[in-house]
Amino acid sequence: MDEGGAERVNPVVRVVVVDDEALVRSGFGLILGASDDIEVVATASGGEAVETVRRERPDVVLLDIRMPDVDGLTVLRELRTRADAPVVAMLTTLDADEYILTALNSGAAGFLLKDTEPEQLAHLVRTLAAGGVVLSPKASRTLLHSHPGTEAPVDEAAARVRLLTARERDVLVLVAEGLSNADIGARIHLGAGTVKDHVSAILTKLRVTSRVQAALLAQRAGLLDEPPQPKAGR
Repeated sequence: MDEGGAERVNPVVRVVVVDDEALVRSGFGLILGASDDIEVVATASGGEAVETVRRERPDVVLLDIRMPDVDGLTVLRELRTRADAPVVAMLTTLDADEYILTALNSGAAGFLLKDTEPEQLAHLVRTLAAGGVVLSPKASRTLLHSHPGTEAPVDEAAARVRLLTARERDVLVLVAEGLSNADIGARIHLGAGTVKDHVSAILTKLRVTSRVQAALLAQRAGLLDEPPQPKAGR
């Protein structure tokens, strides 16, 4: 409690977990529920997902991409039509999922593996709630290696990245690391509004519509593998 007598309370991230397997739902619920700033307000199977989200109004939805009753992509598209749409991240297994690119293009904020380390899961949910991107490195490599079509346009991806200014490339790398605008601003000493303007310019120049797509393109272009360049001045 501070000197003024008002207790500082961190906002709680409300989460809904959607998966056809009860064991997965309960496991994610137990792991995330151990964090004081995260509350799993409900779990659901695919057929119950849209109504559950409508009722609970979560901040973040973790959504299985493959379910037997209702396809995860169908749920994602319906959720994204809502004015108060939550942030949605797709859950997948280690095996490459041929639907993941469609999910990202349909508005998913990222994807993570069902076997994500428990200590990382809460951090990823916080990142999603803060507007960041969640791209599991292991899942990204699996995706890129399993879809020749995503590896082919490397030259084109690199050409688009070359359209960016040095500052925009800095911002893009941090976007790909999953940072929110506020976190990016703190890292490179810019206001959140300025970062937002940079992100908008990046999406336009790269001809993509989401931060996730920009991050994947940066990865294909090899931008994330480049060593830090010395700054020549302001």
